[in-house]
Amino acid sequence: MIGVVIGGSAGSLDALHAMFSGLESVTEATFIVVLHLSPTSKSLLPEVVGAYTDMPVREAVDKMPLTPGTVVVAPADYHLLIERDLTFALSRDASVHFSRPAIDPLFETAADVFGAQTIGVLLSGANADGAAGLRAIKSAGGRVGIQDPTTAVATEMPLAGIAACRPDLVATPRAIGLWLTSVLGGAA
Repeated sequence: MIGVVIGGSAGSLDALHAMFSGLESVTEATFIVVLHLSPTSKSLLPEVVGAYTDMPVREAVDKMPLTPGTVVVAPADYHLLIERDLTFALSRDASVHFSRPAIDPLFETAADVFGAQTIGVLLSGANADGAAGLRAIKSAGGRVGIQDPTTAVATEMPLAGIAACRPDLVATPRAIGLWLTSVLGGAA
């Protein structure tokens, strides 16, 4: 199984929309999205992301199995982790980069589980969350795409990602979607 992990914060909803508009439905991979969310409000992320793609979109539940051809989003106020038995785990551990859910815990567990079959995508955001996770993905032999900071609403996250590793692609979100379609089409 291929794990595509996507993270973002400020400005990333528009980036997600553009990325998914360039991405064809893919049955070989599970797409897992973590955006920094308010811990006190109900997340509408499954509905919002569902409007961007034909793939089924659902919010993660503890011990839910990963399913190729789907998009799974992290719930508010929980870190989303991937277990070796290919299920999700929800954690209330301390915030990372002032966020729960945070991007690094997802990216790091994805690298541990999927190894070279991990693809990490980091979008617009206002802190360094995701950079350590991208480094873990590259160390495991995975691939990394980062939103071009010049197209990001908040540049800190993409800049930190670029500084942390050698990305395979730095591009607009739509170009990242096209790249994912190409990479995943060749991975089947």
